[in-house]
Amino acid sequence: MSAIPGEVDTDRQPPMTVPLRHFLVGLALLVAGGAMGVLEAVGALSGLSVLAHVHLLLAGWVCITIMGAMTQFVPVWSNAALHSRRLATAQLWLVTVGVGGMAATFATGALGWVHAFGGLALLGFWTFAYNVGRTLLAARPWDVTERHFALALGFFVVVPPMGFALAMNYAVPFLVGSPVSPLRLTAAHATLAVFGAVLTTVLGALYQLATMFTQTELHGVDLHLRRIEEFGYPVGVVVLAAGRLLGSAPVARVGGLLVAVAILGFSAILARRLVETQVAWTPMLSRYGVVAAAMAAWGLLTVRAWFVDPLTRTALFGGGPLHLLVFGVVGFVVLGTLYHVVPFIVWVHRYSDLLGYEQVPMIDDLYDDRVAAADFTCILAGATGLVLADAFALPTVVTAAAGVLATAGFVLFAGNMVLVVREHSPHSLRGVLVTRLADDGAVTERASEEVPGAEDAAR
Repeated sequence: MSAIPGEVDTDRQPPMTVPLRHFLVGLALLVAGGAMGVLEAVGALSGLSVLAHVHLLLAGWVCITIMGAMTQFVPVWSNAALHSRRLATAQLWLVTVGVGGMAATFATGALGWVHAFGGLALLGFWTFAYNVGRTLLAARPWDVTERHFALALGFFVVVPPMGFALAMNYAVPFLVGSPVSPLRLTAAHATLAVFGAVLTTVLGALYQLATMFTQTELHGVDLHLRRIEEFGYPVGVVVLAAGRLLGSAPVARVGGLLVAVAILGFSAILARRLVETQVAWTPMLSRYGVVAAAMAAWGLLTVRAWFVDPLTRTALFGGGPLHLLVFGVVGFVVLGTLYHVVPFIVWVHRYSDLLGYEQVPMIDDLYDDRVAAADFTCILAGATGLVLADAFALPTVVTAAAGVLATAGFVLFAGNMVLVVREHSPHSLRGVLVTRLADDGAVTERASEEVPGAEDAAR
Protein backbone atom coordinates (compact mmCIF):
# COMPACT_ATOMS: atom_id res chain seq x y z
CA MET A 1 0.00 0.00 0.00
CA SER A 2 1.57 3.28 -1.03
CA ALA A 3 -1.12 5.86 -0.52
CA ILE A 4 -2.97 7.27 2.45
CA PRO A 5 -6.43 5.71 2.78
CA GLY A 6 -9.15 8.26 2.18
CA GLU A 7 -10.92 7.67 5.51
CA VAL A 8 -7.89 8.65 7.62
CA ASP A 9 -8.30 12.21 8.94
CA THR A 10 -4.71 13.38 9.37
CA ASP A 11 -5.81 16.72 10.83
CA ARG A 12 -6.44 15.00 14.17
CA GLN A 13 -3.02 13.42 14.64
CA PRO A 14 -0.61 14.76 17.29
CA PRO A 15 2.80 16.23 16.33
CA MET A 16 4.95 13.60 14.62
CA THR A 17 7.56 13.64 17.40
CA VAL A 18 5.06 12.17 19.89
CA PRO A 19 4.52 8.72 18.27
CA LEU A 20 7.97 8.56 16.65
CA ARG A 21 9.58 9.12 20.04
CA HIS A 22 7.72 6.07 21.34
CA PHE A 23 8.69 3.97 18.33
CA LEU A 24 12.40 4.87 18.48
CA VAL A 25 12.62 4.12 22.21
CA GLY A 26 10.71 0.89 21.61
CA LEU A 27 13.18 -0.14 18.90
CA ALA A 28 16.08 0.38 21.31
CA LEU A 29 14.36 -1.86 23.87
CA LEU A 30 13.70 -4.45 21.15
CA VAL A 31 17.40 -4.72 20.32
CA ALA A 32 18.32 -4.74 24.02
CA GLY A 33 15.75 -7.45 24.71
CA GLY A 34 16.99 -9.58 21.84
CA ALA A 35 20.60 -9.26 22.98
CA MET A 36 19.63 -10.11 26.56
CA GLY A 37 17.82 -13.21 25.31
CA VAL A 38 20.99 -14.42 23.61
CA LEU A 39 23.08 -13.76 26.72
CA GLU A 40 20.54 -15.56 28.86
CA ALA A 41 20.55 -18.58 26.54
CA VAL A 42 24.31 -19.03 26.91
CA GLY A 43 24.23 -18.50 30.67
CA ALA A 44 26.08 -15.18 30.62
CA LEU A 45 23.57 -13.45 32.91
CA SER A 46 22.77 -14.01 36.55
CA GLY A 47 19.68 -13.12 38.52
CA LEU A 48 16.20 -13.39 37.03
CA SER A 49 17.41 -12.87 33.47
CA VAL A 50 14.30 -14.47 31.92
CA LEU A 51 12.12 -11.86 33.60
CA ALA A 52 14.44 -9.12 32.36
CA HIS A 53 14.24 -10.48 28.81
CA VAL A 54 10.44 -10.78 28.87
CA HIS A 55 9.89 -7.33 30.38
CA LEU A 56 12.16 -5.61 27.85
CA LEU A 57 10.31 -7.20 24.94
CA LEU A 58 6.70 -7.18 26.16
CA ALA A 59 6.41 -4.37 28.73
CA GLY A 60 9.12 -2.43 26.90
CA TRP A 61 9.11 -2.77 23.13
CA VAL A 62 5.56 -4.04 22.59
CA CYS A 63 3.76 -1.89 25.17
CA ILE A 64 5.65 1.30 24.36
CA THR A 65 4.92 0.74 20.67
CA ILE A 66 1.24 0.23 21.55
CA MET A 67 1.30 3.47 23.55
CA GLY A 68 2.76 5.39 20.61
CA ALA A 69 0.38 3.79 18.11
CA MET A 70 -2.74 4.48 20.21
CA THR A 71 -1.61 8.04 20.86
CA GLN A 72 -1.25 8.52 17.10
CA PHE A 73 -4.25 6.68 15.70
CA VAL A 74 -7.00 7.01 18.30
CA PRO A 75 -7.31 10.74 17.47
CA VAL A 76 -7.14 9.93 13.73
CA TRP A 77 -9.59 7.01 13.70
CA SER A 78 -11.95 8.47 16.30
CA ASN A 79 -11.92 12.05 14.98
CA ALA A 80 -11.13 13.37 18.46
CA ALA A 81 -8.26 15.62 19.53
CA LEU A 82 -5.64 14.02 21.78
CA HIS A 83 -6.44 14.95 25.38
CA SER A 84 -2.89 16.03 26.34
CA ARG A 85 0.38 16.09 24.41
CA ARG A 86 2.37 16.68 27.60
CA LEU A 87 0.94 13.56 29.20
CA ALA A 88 1.81 11.63 26.02
CA THR A 89 5.45 12.60 26.52
CA ALA A 90 5.40 11.96 30.27
CA GLN A 91 3.95 8.46 29.83
CA LEU A 92 6.84 7.46 27.56
CA TRP A 93 9.67 8.42 29.88
CA LEU A 94 7.98 7.08 33.00
CA VAL A 95 7.44 3.67 31.38
CA THR A 96 10.88 3.64 29.74
CA VAL A 97 12.77 4.36 32.96
CA GLY A 98 10.50 2.05 34.94
CA VAL A 99 10.71 -0.96 32.62
CA GLY A 100 14.39 -0.43 31.86
CA GLY A 101 15.17 -0.19 35.56
CA MET A 102 13.13 -3.29 36.36
CA ALA A 103 14.97 -5.25 33.67
CA ALA A 104 18.32 -4.12 35.07
CA THR A 105 17.38 -5.16 38.61
CA PHE A 106 16.13 -8.54 37.42
CA ALA A 107 19.30 -9.15 35.39
CA THR A 108 21.67 -8.15 38.18
CA GLY A 109 19.70 -9.59 41.09
CA ALA A 110 19.44 -6.17 42.80
CA LEU A 111 15.81 -6.81 43.70
CA GLY A 112 15.70 -4.19 46.42
CA TRP A 113 15.14 -1.58 43.70
CA VAL A 114 12.58 -3.39 41.57
CA HIS A 115 9.55 -1.93 43.33
CA ALA A 116 10.84 1.63 42.88
CA PHE A 117 11.16 1.19 39.13
CA GLY A 118 7.89 -0.73 39.10
CA GLY A 119 6.20 2.31 40.65
CA LEU A 120 7.44 4.51 37.80
CA ALA A 121 6.16 2.02 35.23
CA LEU A 122 2.78 1.89 36.99
CA LEU A 123 2.48 5.68 36.93
CA GLY A 124 3.44 5.75 33.26
CA PHE A 125 0.90 3.13 32.19
CA TRP A 126 -1.84 4.84 34.20
CA THR A 127 -0.95 8.18 32.57
CA PHE A 128 -1.27 6.53 29.16
CA ALA A 129 -4.61 4.91 30.01
CA TYR A 130 -6.01 8.19 31.33
CA ASN A 131 -4.80 10.27 28.37
CA VAL A 132 -6.02 7.93 25.63
CA GLY A 133 -9.15 7.06 27.62
CA ARG A 134 -10.13 10.73 27.81
CA THR A 135 -9.54 10.97 24.07
CA LEU A 136 -11.73 7.93 23.37
CA LEU A 137 -14.55 9.32 25.50
CA ALA A 138 -14.97 12.13 22.98
CA ALA A 139 -15.78 9.61 20.23
CA ARG A 140 -19.25 8.12 19.78
CA PRO A 141 -20.37 5.59 18.78
CA TRP A 142 -17.40 3.24 19.14
CA ASP A 143 -16.57 0.88 16.30
CA VAL A 144 -15.01 -2.56 16.75
CA THR A 145 -11.47 -1.17 16.98
CA GLU A 146 -12.43 1.47 19.54
CA ARG A 147 -14.28 -1.09 21.66
CA HIS A 148 -11.17 -3.28 21.75
CA PHE A 149 -8.99 -0.28 22.61
CA ALA A 150 -11.31 0.69 25.48
CA LEU A 151 -11.08 -2.85 26.87
CA ALA A 152 -7.30 -2.83 26.47
CA LEU A 153 -7.04 0.44 28.40
CA GLY A 154 -9.00 -1.20 31.22
CA PHE A 155 -6.42 -3.98 31.31
CA PHE A 156 -3.62 -1.40 31.28
CA VAL A 157 -5.17 0.04 34.46
CA VAL A 158 -5.47 -3.33 36.24
CA VAL A 159 -2.20 -5.03 35.24
CA PRO A 160 0.42 -2.54 36.59
CA PRO A 161 -0.77 -2.64 40.24
CA MET A 162 -0.55 -6.43 40.16
CA GLY A 163 2.98 -6.17 38.82
CA PHE A 164 3.85 -3.56 41.43
CA ALA A 165 2.59 -5.87 44.20
CA LEU A 166 4.79 -8.67 42.85
CA ALA A 167 7.76 -6.30 42.63
CA MET A 168 7.20 -5.09 46.19
CA ASN A 169 7.05 -8.69 47.34
CA TYR A 170 10.70 -9.14 46.33
CA ALA A 171 11.75 -6.46 48.83
CA VAL A 172 9.06 -7.08 51.48
CA PRO A 173 7.56 -10.58 51.10
CA PHE A 174 4.10 -9.54 52.30
CA LEU A 175 2.35 -12.07 50.05
CA VAL A 176 3.87 -15.05 51.86
CA GLY A 177 1.12 -16.75 53.82
CA SER A 178 -1.60 -14.52 52.35
CA PRO A 179 -4.73 -15.95 50.62
CA VAL A 180 -3.26 -14.76 47.29
CA SER A 181 -0.03 -16.63 46.71
CA PRO A 182 2.74 -15.02 44.62
CA LEU A 183 2.55 -17.86 42.07
CA ARG A 184 -1.18 -17.41 41.51
CA LEU A 185 -0.88 -13.63 41.34
CA THR A 186 1.97 -13.98 38.84
CA ALA A 187 -0.15 -16.25 36.64
CA ALA A 188 -3.10 -13.85 36.73
CA HIS A 189 -0.81 -10.88 36.10
CA ALA A 190 0.81 -12.54 33.08
CA THR A 191 -2.60 -13.57 31.71
CA LEU A 192 -4.10 -10.09 31.90
CA ALA A 193 -0.91 -8.46 30.59
CA VAL A 194 -0.38 -10.65 27.52
CA PHE A 195 -3.93 -11.71 26.60
CA GLY A 196 -5.64 -8.64 28.05
CA ALA A 197 -3.57 -5.50 27.46
CA VAL A 198 -1.42 -6.64 24.53
CA LEU A 199 -3.51 -9.06 22.47
CA THR A 200 -6.76 -7.11 22.90
CA THR A 201 -4.98 -4.11 21.37
CA VAL A 202 -3.54 -6.29 18.60
CA LEU A 203 -6.93 -7.72 17.65
CA GLY A 204 -8.60 -4.32 17.70
CA ALA A 205 -5.91 -2.76 15.52
CA LEU A 206 -5.99 -5.63 13.02
CA TYR A 207 -9.73 -5.20 12.46
CA GLN A 208 -8.87 -1.73 11.15
CA LEU A 209 -5.47 -2.31 9.56
CA ALA A 210 -6.12 -5.65 7.87
CA THR A 211 -9.17 -4.30 6.06
CA MET A 212 -7.73 -0.84 5.37
CA PHE A 213 -4.47 -2.03 3.88
CA THR A 214 -5.92 -4.91 1.88
CA GLN A 215 -8.83 -2.72 0.70
CA THR A 216 -11.31 -5.43 1.67
CA GLU A 217 -14.34 -5.64 3.94
CA LEU A 218 -15.56 -8.26 6.41
CA HIS A 219 -18.38 -10.32 4.94
CA GLY A 220 -20.10 -13.68 5.28
CA VAL A 221 -18.47 -15.91 7.89
CA ASP A 222 -16.17 -13.05 8.96
CA LEU A 223 -19.10 -11.27 10.63
CA HIS A 224 -20.09 -14.38 12.61
CA LEU A 225 -16.49 -14.96 13.71
CA ARG A 226 -16.20 -11.32 14.77
CA ARG A 227 -19.28 -11.63 17.00
CA ILE A 228 -17.80 -14.72 18.64
CA GLU A 229 -14.47 -12.97 19.20
CA GLU A 230 -15.95 -9.71 20.50
CA PHE A 231 -17.87 -11.55 23.21
CA GLY A 232 -15.82 -14.66 23.84
CA TYR A 233 -12.32 -13.19 23.90
CA PRO A 234 -12.61 -10.52 26.64
CA VAL A 235 -14.87 -12.73 28.77
CA GLY A 236 -12.44 -15.61 28.32
CA VAL A 237 -9.43 -13.50 29.37
CA VAL A 238 -11.12 -12.35 32.57
CA VAL A 239 -12.39 -15.83 33.46
CA LEU A 240 -9.00 -17.43 32.69
CA ALA A 241 -7.21 -14.89 34.90
CA ALA A 242 -9.77 -15.35 37.69
CA GLY A 243 -9.43 -19.12 37.54
CA ARG A 244 -5.66 -18.88 37.80
CA LEU A 245 -5.84 -16.37 40.65
CA LEU A 246 -8.22 -18.64 42.57
CA GLY A 247 -6.40 -21.83 41.60
CA SER A 248 -9.59 -23.23 40.03
CA ALA A 249 -8.90 -25.44 37.02
CA PRO A 250 -12.58 -25.69 35.90
CA VAL A 251 -12.98 -21.90 35.86
CA ALA A 252 -9.66 -21.37 34.10
CA ARG A 253 -10.52 -24.10 31.58
CA VAL A 254 -13.72 -22.35 30.52
CA GLY A 255 -11.92 -19.03 30.10
CA GLY A 256 -8.97 -20.57 28.32
CA LEU A 257 -11.13 -22.37 25.78
CA LEU A 258 -13.05 -19.17 25.03
CA VAL A 259 -9.75 -17.36 24.40
CA ALA A 260 -8.31 -20.11 22.19
CA VAL A 261 -11.47 -20.48 20.09
CA ALA A 262 -11.74 -16.70 19.64
CA ILE A 263 -8.12 -16.53 18.43
CA LEU A 264 -8.72 -19.40 16.02
CA GLY A 265 -11.71 -17.55 14.60
CA PHE A 266 -9.75 -14.34 14.25
CA SER A 267 -6.93 -16.16 12.44
CA ALA A 268 -9.50 -17.15 9.81
CA ILE A 269 -10.68 -13.53 9.49
CA LEU A 270 -7.11 -12.30 9.00
CA ALA A 271 -6.24 -15.06 6.53
CA ARG A 272 -9.34 -14.23 4.46
CA ARG A 273 -8.36 -10.55 4.33
CA LEU A 274 -4.93 -11.49 3.01
CA VAL A 275 -6.30 -13.92 0.42
CA GLU A 276 -8.80 -11.34 -0.83
CA THR A 277 -6.35 -8.41 -0.82
CA GLN A 278 -6.79 -5.89 -3.61
CA VAL A 279 -3.32 -4.36 -3.33
CA ALA A 280 0.24 -5.38 -4.08
CA TRP A 281 2.02 -7.44 -1.41
CA THR A 282 4.04 -5.33 1.02
CA PRO A 283 6.34 -6.01 4.00
CA MET A 284 3.34 -5.25 6.21
CA LEU A 285 1.17 -7.93 4.60
CA SER A 286 4.02 -10.47 4.52
CA ARG A 287 4.35 -10.20 8.27
CA TYR A 288 0.59 -10.39 8.73
CA GLY A 289 0.69 -13.66 6.80
CA VAL A 290 3.03 -15.08 9.43
CA VAL A 291 0.65 -13.81 12.12
CA ALA A 292 -2.36 -15.60 10.60
CA ALA A 293 -0.48 -18.91 10.44
CA ALA A 294 0.99 -18.52 13.94
CA MET A 295 -2.43 -17.65 15.40
CA ALA A 296 -3.98 -20.78 13.90
CA ALA A 297 -1.14 -23.02 15.12
CA TRP A 298 -1.19 -21.45 18.59
CA GLY A 299 -4.97 -21.80 18.86
CA LEU A 300 -4.97 -25.49 17.90
CA LEU A 301 -2.18 -26.34 20.34
CA THR A 302 -3.73 -24.25 23.11
CA VAL A 303 -7.21 -25.76 22.94
CA ARG A 304 -5.73 -29.11 23.89
CA ALA A 305 -3.25 -27.78 26.46
CA TRP A 306 -5.75 -25.63 28.36
CA PHE A 307 -8.41 -28.34 28.26
CA VAL A 308 -6.00 -30.76 29.94
CA ASP A 309 -4.56 -28.33 32.55
CA PRO A 310 -4.90 -24.54 32.26
CA LEU A 311 -3.05 -23.99 35.56
CA THR A 312 0.27 -25.64 34.78
CA ARG A 313 3.19 -23.25 34.45
CA THR A 314 4.26 -24.75 31.13
CA ALA A 315 0.89 -23.75 29.64
CA LEU A 316 0.87 -20.24 31.09
CA PHE A 317 0.87 -18.65 27.63
CA GLY A 318 -0.97 -21.46 25.87
CA GLY A 319 0.03 -24.65 24.11
CA GLY A 320 3.25 -24.99 22.21
CA PRO A 321 6.43 -22.94 22.63
CA LEU A 322 6.25 -19.46 24.14
CA HIS A 323 8.00 -17.95 21.12
CA LEU A 324 5.14 -19.04 18.87
CA LEU A 325 2.91 -16.50 20.61
CA VAL A 326 5.51 -13.83 21.43
CA PHE A 327 7.24 -13.78 18.05
CA GLY A 328 4.77 -15.39 15.68
CA VAL A 329 1.70 -13.43 16.76
CA VAL A 330 2.64 -10.34 18.78
CA GLY A 331 6.07 -9.68 17.32
CA PHE A 332 5.15 -9.93 13.66
CA VAL A 333 2.02 -7.79 14.14
CA VAL A 334 4.15 -5.01 15.61
CA LEU A 335 6.90 -5.41 13.01
CA GLY A 336 4.46 -5.43 10.11
CA THR A 337 2.46 -2.48 11.41
CA LEU A 338 5.55 -0.33 12.00
CA TYR A 339 6.62 -0.93 8.40
CA HIS A 340 3.68 1.22 7.39
CA VAL A 341 3.06 3.42 10.43
CA VAL A 342 6.53 4.98 10.71
CA PRO A 343 6.82 5.87 6.99
CA PHE A 344 3.16 7.00 7.04
CA ILE A 345 3.71 9.50 9.85
CA VAL A 346 6.92 10.83 8.32
CA TRP A 347 5.36 11.05 4.85
CA VAL A 348 2.34 13.04 6.04
CA HIS A 349 4.48 15.63 7.82
CA ARG A 350 7.19 15.87 5.16
CA TYR A 351 5.50 15.32 1.80
CA SER A 352 1.71 15.63 2.05
CA ASP A 353 1.79 19.42 1.65
CA LEU A 354 3.62 19.01 -1.66
CA LEU A 355 1.02 16.77 -3.33
CA GLY A 356 -0.11 18.38 -6.58
CA TYR A 357 2.80 20.82 -6.57
CA GLU A 358 5.79 18.55 -7.20
CA GLN A 359 6.67 14.88 -7.49
CA VAL A 360 6.88 13.18 -4.10
CA PRO A 361 7.81 9.62 -3.08
CA MET A 362 5.16 7.11 -2.10
CA ILE A 363 5.02 5.85 1.48
CA ASP A 364 6.63 2.50 0.68
CA ASP A 365 9.51 4.26 -1.07
CA LEU A 366 10.79 5.69 2.20
CA TYR A 367 12.34 2.44 3.49
CA ASP A 368 14.82 0.07 1.84
CA ASP A 369 13.10 -2.98 0.31
CA ARG A 370 16.28 -5.07 0.45
CA VAL A 371 16.76 -4.45 4.16
CA ALA A 372 13.08 -5.23 4.73
CA ALA A 373 13.48 -8.58 2.96
CA ALA A 374 16.66 -9.34 4.91
CA ASP A 375 15.19 -8.56 8.32
CA PHE A 376 12.07 -10.60 7.50
CA THR A 377 14.23 -13.60 6.58
CA CYS A 378 16.42 -13.28 9.68
CA ILE A 379 13.56 -12.79 12.14
CA LEU A 380 11.41 -15.53 10.61
CA ALA A 381 14.32 -17.99 10.59
CA GLY A 382 15.35 -17.02 14.11
CA ALA A 383 11.81 -17.26 15.45
CA THR A 384 11.34 -20.64 13.77
CA GLY A 385 14.56 -21.88 15.34
CA LEU A 386 13.47 -20.70 18.80
CA VAL A 387 10.07 -22.36 18.42
CA LEU A 388 11.66 -25.66 17.34
CA ALA A 389 14.29 -25.48 20.08
CA ASP A 390 11.55 -25.05 22.69
CA ALA A 391 9.32 -27.73 21.20
CA PHE A 392 11.96 -30.43 20.86
CA ALA A 393 14.39 -29.46 23.65
CA LEU A 394 17.23 -28.86 21.19
CA PRO A 395 20.74 -28.05 22.45
CA THR A 396 21.52 -24.62 23.84
CA VAL A 397 23.67 -23.81 20.83
CA VAL A 398 20.58 -23.99 18.62
CA THR A 399 18.69 -21.58 20.87
CA ALA A 400 21.64 -19.20 20.97
CA ALA A 401 22.13 -19.32 17.18
CA ALA A 402 18.43 -18.70 16.57
CA GLY A 403 18.50 -15.83 19.05
CA VAL A 404 21.49 -14.27 17.31
CA LEU A 405 19.72 -14.56 13.95
CA ALA A 406 16.52 -12.96 15.30
CA THR A 407 18.51 -10.18 17.00
CA ALA A 408 20.33 -9.49 13.74
CA GLY A 409 16.92 -9.13 12.11
CA PHE A 410 15.83 -6.74 14.87
CA VAL A 411 18.92 -4.61 14.25
CA LEU A 412 18.22 -4.52 10.50
CA PHE A 413 14.58 -3.62 11.11
CA ALA A 414 15.47 -0.90 13.63
CA GLY A 415 18.09 0.49 11.24
CA ASN A 416 15.60 0.61 8.39
CA MET A 417 13.08 2.54 10.51
CA VAL A 418 15.74 4.89 11.89
CA LEU A 419 16.89 5.68 8.34
CA VAL A 420 13.32 6.60 7.39
CA VAL A 421 13.28 9.17 10.17
CA ARG A 422 16.81 10.37 9.52
CA GLU A 423 16.49 10.74 5.73
CA HIS A 424 12.91 11.98 5.40
CA SER A 425 11.70 13.49 8.65
CA PRO A 426 11.57 17.30 8.97
CA HIS A 427 13.22 16.72 12.37
CA SER A 428 16.60 15.17 13.13
CA LEU A 429 16.75 12.03 15.26
CA ARG A 430 17.79 14.16 18.20
CA GLY A 431 14.93 16.52 17.45
CA VAL A 432 12.41 13.67 17.46
CA LEU A 433 13.59 12.57 20.89
CA VAL A 434 14.00 15.94 22.61
CA THR A 435 12.07 18.61 20.64
CA ARG A 436 9.64 20.42 22.88
CA LEU A 437 5.98 19.90 22.04
CA ALA A 438 5.44 23.63 21.66
CA ASP A 439 8.22 23.86 19.08
CA ASP A 440 6.92 20.83 17.23
CA GLY A 441 3.41 22.22 17.11
CA ALA A 442 4.75 25.47 15.70
CA VAL A 443 6.68 23.62 12.99
CA THR A 444 3.58 21.64 12.05
CA GLU A 445 1.43 24.76 11.91
CA ARG A 446 3.94 26.65 9.76
CA ALA A 447 4.25 23.71 7.37
CA SER A 448 0.48 23.57 6.82
CA GLU A 449 0.35 27.32 6.20
CA GLU A 450 3.07 27.29 3.57
CA VAL A 451 0.99 25.47 0.97
CA PRO A 452 -2.73 26.30 0.57
CA GLY A 453 -4.97 23.23 0.56
CA ALA A 454 -2.37 21.05 2.30
CA GLU A 455 -4.88 19.59 4.73
CA ASP A 456 -7.16 18.41 1.91
CA ALA A 457 -4.18 16.98 0.04
CA ALA A 458 -3.14 14.95 3.09
CA ARG A 459 -6.56 13.35 3.13
